[in-house]
Amino acid sequence: MYFVTIKHPDYVLFSMTPSERAAVALTEAQAVHLLLRDGAGGWRVRHRWEVARFSHTEFMALMHQRDEPADPEELLQLLPPELR
Repeated sequence: MYFVTIKHPDYVLFSMTPSERAAVALTEAQAVHLLLRDGAGGWRVRHRWEVARFSHTEFMALMHQRDEPADPEELLQLLPPELR
């Protein structure tokens, strides 16, 4: 799976999955957000953690050799257990 990086005014980095159902974003405060599409087509923060504990790059690299899951909630399973 790959990510498409675009500009988003609320984030330093904002990268979407190919289906655009999920995104990984980095805030100026060094927090990583896993976002999912809401019913209106916007984004809602589904989970957040500190970049020092597990970087956005590490999270995205875990998906390099995987297919995008049909259910974006499955992305949470890739986090270390202590961050879920």
